[in-house]
Amino acid sequence: MAGKILKELGKPDAELSVVITDDAQIQALNREYRGIDRVTDVLSFSQVEGERPLMENDLLGDVVISWEQAERQAGELGHGTSEELARLLVHGVLHLFGFEHVGCSGEEAERMRRMEDRLLGIREEAGE
Repeated sequence: MAGKILKELGKPDAELSVVITDDAQIQALNREYRGIDRVTDVLSFSQVEGERPLMENDLLGDVVISWEQAERQAGELGHGTSEELARLLVHGVLHLFGFEHVGCSGEEAERMRRMEDRLLGIREEAGE
C-alpha cells in the first residue's frame, strides 16, 4: 500500500518507515514531540528539512500508527481494522508530503481530505 501511495504522489523511489505500535507508545511520542499527553491515531515525523523540494529517493520520514486506536476507530466507523490502517497510513504519508488539516484554512483541510479519498480509491481499485 505504501508503495502505491508514493507512486501516486509522484515519488515511487522515496522511502519511509511505518511503525505499528500500541496506545501507550503513541501517547508517549505525542507527549514528547507535540506536548499533547493523550493517545492519537497516527503521527508523522518528517526527515525532509526546510523548504527544499522532495527528491526522488528522499527518506521522507516515519509514520507511527496505534493499532489499538485503529481498532477502536474502525468499530466506531463501521469498517474493518485493515481499512482503518490504510486510511491512517494515507493520512500520515500526506503529512510527510506537507499536507495539513489542523490550524489551517478550511480549503487546505478540504484539499487534504480529497487527496486522502483519491489515494484510498487506489487501494480499492487494486482490490486490497
